[in-house]
Amino acid sequence: MIGFKSVRRVALAALLMGSVSVQALAADAPAPVTVLKAARMFDAAAGKIVSPGVVVVQGDKILASGPTAKLPDGAKVIDLGDATLTPGFIDSHVHMSGQDNGDWYKGFFDNLMQHPPELALRATAYTKAMVEAGFTTVRDLGDSDYISLGLRNAIKSGAVEGPRMLVANYAIGSTGGHADQDPIRPDILAQATPIKGVCNGPEECRAAVRYQMKYGADVIKFMPSGGVLSLADPVDVPQLTQEEMNAIVSEAHAWKRKVAAHCHGDLAAKMAIKAGVDSIEHGTFLQEDTLKLMKEKGVYLVPTLFATYWVGGHADEYPPAIAAKARAAAAQSQKMFSWAVKAGTKVAFGTDAAVEPHGQGAKEFSLMTSAGFTPVQALQAATVNAADLLGVSADSGTLDSGKRADIVALPGDPTKDITVTEHPKLVMANGKIVRE
Repeated sequence: MIGFKSVRRVALAALLMGSVSVQALAADAPAPVTVLKAARMFDAAAGKIVSPGVVVVQGDKILASGPTAKLPDGAKVIDLGDATLTPGFIDSHVHMSGQDNGDWYKGFFDNLMQHPPELALRATAYTKAMVEAGFTTVRDLGDSDYISLGLRNAIKSGAVEGPRMLVANYAIGSTGGHADQDPIRPDILAQATPIKGVCNGPEECRAAVRYQMKYGADVIKFMPSGGVLSLADPVDVPQLTQEEMNAIVSEAHAWKRKVAAHCHGDLAAKMAIKAGVDSIEHGTFLQEDTLKLMKEKGVYLVPTLFATYWVGGHADEYPPAIAAKARAAAAQSQKMFSWAVKAGTKVAFGTDAAVEPHGQGAKEFSLMTSAGFTPVQALQAATVNAADLLGVSADSGTLDSGKRADIVALPGDPTKDITVTEHPKLVMANGKIVRE
């Protein structure tokens, strides 16, 4: 005879087997299909509006798009009316681990006193604000304590809401340069070494690149020139030798990583271009011949106009050394961008978010158009161009079949009023609606 315990074990096994089967069937079942409909759609590759706008999404992928796309039976249809569907925006220059709080001195103190876990928790609000504003992919170009690396991984796993992130870890630069710490007494703050991006001489600079790779960097960021929001360095002079820049770029490229060069100064940019960089960030004081050289070499400009606009308008909040640099940068950046437009320099959208509040980056679109871009060019900078720079064109930048379901619905027609980018009606990131 079979005892009671045996019967119970058999019953439990049957229940478990049934549960596993149900779960397996659920896992094998196709994801539901959602159709986004709107009056228009932005064809980013062609640079034109098509009508009507239709994008068919299943799971995290686009199944079909365009006016002739077929609507599968049983699909959930979201009709957005007088709106334009665009690819999710890509911000090529952000710093997700922090944000200016409007009081430089308090922010300086807070950064000294707050521990990395607290900073990381605060940063989850910034990632949420960013994706809800329509930025579904971002490139984080430097932080400390690997906070952005942790954000990237947490977003990828679904634990935190935010855009897909590509991260640089520590930015690389010389002692006393923009990548180094502020000039706090050396007996109080330990000096940074190559593991934290500070290097002197080609071999140390190679080591700094390798350390960033060791800890998961998707891209390398380095500082050929000084910065606006740092106390110790002039903004427009080279801070690395040609040999040091060559070492950084060649080592990163050997590891199949792209290289972003922070350059406000013109001479430093020329040296970085000679070294073979993929993009010049900011470019505030670049001259026309340098922008033409970038066009010839295929080097992208990431102009971060919003950042210089922001610091110029808030210069009185900074210490005098920073305020003077902020005013000078604000006075020059849009003139530089107009020269870039005239030269035909390749441009990718980037805001330097953290200097200005996260989630407000669409202001960059109108700053671009006020300095010479058409609305179509501005939209392409944040879609196909940025995808090309970041190396993610295979799955982002357009609304083509097979790509990530990163989609923004804008009210009206952004090619007639670019400011509608600041007020998205709906945002879908990797197939999930995060704003409607």
